[in-house]
Amino acid sequence: MTTSCLRGLCCGLALMIAAGTAVAQTRPADPLAASRAALIEVVPAVASASKGETYVPIHSSIRAGDGRTRIDLAVTLSIHNASETRPLVLTRIDYFDGAGRSVQSYLTQPVAVRPFGTVEIFVAKDDVRGGTGANFVVGWGAEGDIAEPVIEAVMIGDFANQSYSFVSLGRRIETVAPAAR
Repeated sequence: MTTSCLRGLCCGLALMIAAGTAVAQTRPADPLAASRAALIEVVPAVASASKGETYVPIHSSIRAGDGRTRIDLAVTLSIHNASETRPLVLTRIDYFDGAGRSVQSYLTQPVAVRPFGTVEIFVAKDDVRGGTGANFVVGWGAEGDIAEPVIEAVMIGDFANQSYSFVSLGRRIETVAPAAR
């Protein structure tokens, strides 16, 4: 794959992403810009046996002190392809606020991540649309067997003379059946 093909793919993604619900001054024009080298041009078909969804709780804001003080945080969502040999196909990267309302969808079509590649989504500190109970849902798959991706979010912020940072690990979404009696 050539650099110009990859650049064209990412520019096309930027245009599709920019068409979504947006607060333009709080997001880069191309949310996947930091991840361009990890993306591949040809997206393989996704086999049904190798699909999953991962829920990642995040916080674009947290409460402090008496609960009236709000600390805004920058968030970096990282999606790591843990496979050494197969591309990971991302079918969905959706951001929700604390009330469960959709804030933004980052993909309009599947993208593939190179083996051991990482895709990052950044939510700026001043973008507080998600609030204190925000989350991401990431849909993924592969042509055949693949190692489950490692998906996590790092939140960083400061207030007065204090800095705050923490990590939130993604959890695979699985349906749980009621216990037999």
